[in-house]
Amino acid sequence: MYKELPTGVKSSITRSIKTVFEHYMASIEWSENRFSMEDFIQAWRIYISESATWTDKISEECKQDPAFHEEIAKKMNQAIDKILNEPPSEEQVAKIEIMQEQLKTHYDYACKAEAAYVESILKEKLNA
Repeated sequence: MYKELPTGVKSSITRSIKTVFEHYMASIEWSENRFSMEDFIQAWRIYISESATWTDKISEECKQDPAFHEEIAKKMNQAIDKILNEPPSEEQVAKIEIMQEQLKTHYDYACKAEAAYVESILKEKLNA
């Protein structure tokens, strides 16, 4: 079912997963110990009911089909895996190192998305 969706809808679903995951992780300060799949899924449900425009492009029959939900779950796992395995850019690392030196802080980050979060936190502290 998922494979049969138009390319634009599939891209929108992937972007939604990325957006929700990164927002959820920021809300828990990228703490692995605070991660809850149930909370993430709740954030996903809220997002798709309030913000996602692609849901209108999918039939009710498809939305009700358990196979569709299984395919979305697989897509979620793939998208999250990709996010977590994308290394920070050299530019991000350099910016973060400079800010951490200035602020005398030490934030750890493992992927590009987490580095973006750390960078935003450090910018806030510098501008405070």
